[in-house]
Amino acid sequence: MFSLTNRQYSRRELLRIGGLSLMGLSSAELEALRAVSTETVGKATSRHTSCVFLFLFGGPSQIDLWDMKPEAPAEIRGEFRPRSTCVPGIQICEHLPRMAAQMDKLCLLRSMTHNMNVHGPACSEVFTGREYYGAPTTDQATDLDWPSLSSMAQRFSAADRGPVPSVVLPWYLQFPGQAKRIAGQTGGRMGERHNSLLLQGDSDQRSFRLDGFELHETTSLERIDQRRALLSRVQSLDESARERSRAITDFSRYREKAYHMIRERAGQWMDLSREPQALRDRYGKSMVGQSLLLARRLIEAGVSLITVNWEDETKIDGVNTCWDTHQDNFPKLKNLLCPIFDEAFPTFIADLADRGLLETTLVVTIGEFGRTPRIGQFSQSSNTRKTGRDHWPLAFTAILAGGGVRGGQVYGQTNAHGATVKDKPVSPADLSATILQHLGVDPNIHYVDEIQEQPYRASIGRPIRDLA
Repeated sequence: MFSLTNRQYSRRELLRIGGLSLMGLSSAELEALRAVSTETVGKATSRHTSCVFLFLFGGPSQIDLWDMKPEAPAEIRGEFRPRSTCVPGIQICEHLPRMAAQMDKLCLLRSMTHNMNVHGPACSEVFTGREYYGAPTTDQATDLDWPSLSSMAQRFSAADRGPVPSVVLPWYLQFPGQAKRIAGQTGGRMGERHNSLLLQGDSDQRSFRLDGFELHETTSLERIDQRRALLSRVQSLDESARERSRAITDFSRYREKAYHMIRERAGQWMDLSREPQALRDRYGKSMVGQSLLLARRLIEAGVSLITVNWEDETKIDGVNTCWDTHQDNFPKLKNLLCPIFDEAFPTFIADLADRGLLETTLVVTIGEFGRTPRIGQFSQSSNTRKTGRDHWPLAFTAILAGGGVRGGQVYGQTNAHGATVKDKPVSPADLSATILQHLGVDPNIHYVDEIQEQPYRASIGRPIRDLA
């Protein structure tokens, strides 16, 4: 953490403070920033590439949605029927007609696999690309968490091609009643200062906010410009001292970034009213739909990695939260989850394609695991009933699109009951290496663990080579 007088500041807070300094940060506080340390970070390639990581929190049922087994016994295949897609030979769930129409742009990676069947640790494994560090006894984050992909992008992505390298929206995942967010979403042992910028969503208003960047009536853009000019003149009088301090130079960079976010970018990013109402309606009124629309705007603004965490009305349910379907699996999928997903996701893919953004934007859609092949089968949670499916990490599906991935294909294969991977297994580590490589970040670049002061590679996986 960075130190400012007697308080510890994260990198995200420094960016916010950069904005506050334009509105009157004291000279004493500015002077204290001379103690802030800087670091050398890995540089991404100059090519503007982006990734949208849509996380289906709770664990969607692969066997009911995109890896169906219609020839399996009824207690395995379930109630839903497969439907043909626009690609001959590829079928998905009957309740995803719009996705079926976009199948030529999608890759069903049916061979994701790991061994963790507890939500928090499994989220951590998918978000970080590393096996959970401890016993699966909690869903909550600790200082020993491995750093998330979003924090890797925040630290190592090229910082000069967009306002910020990495954004999370519309919330950090957290179970109701728990004090801390779910594991694996932050900089963890790499340091919380590398956390992504959170654009907090308002579920009622279907809007977003960025704390610290709202202009008050008494602080106009004109006053900010005047203060910025005055600060520049004061700094020029002490140029030699400023040159001796890398810390103040580093802070100046954050201040300038904050200024441009206030002056030109931040309000425009989040102002979805700038989009045609017809397009907003096509994305849907759900928080997920509006988050994906905002993600497209962030791609256009030059953000490298946008993490969209699924949110629906069941986020406050501690038993069947979001895609968690321990009870009434089929009604929940048919009446809530599939309609939201099939409205927002295919619209997002089509929108990227229409704007020429899909070629350079890798879209990854995944949950922390899948669901048990057998309905009512117990694997981890005592909440599972005869109408539901429990957690199943041994074989599940990720949906990929864009970023050089060939659409209209199925990658990998599971056995006849969707229980194990038969061909081309892909680990969370391999997926993380693939995403980092797409963003121009060397998966072998190292960072120092701030807890143990040990160097670690950004990813221990191997990029998937045969997706094109």
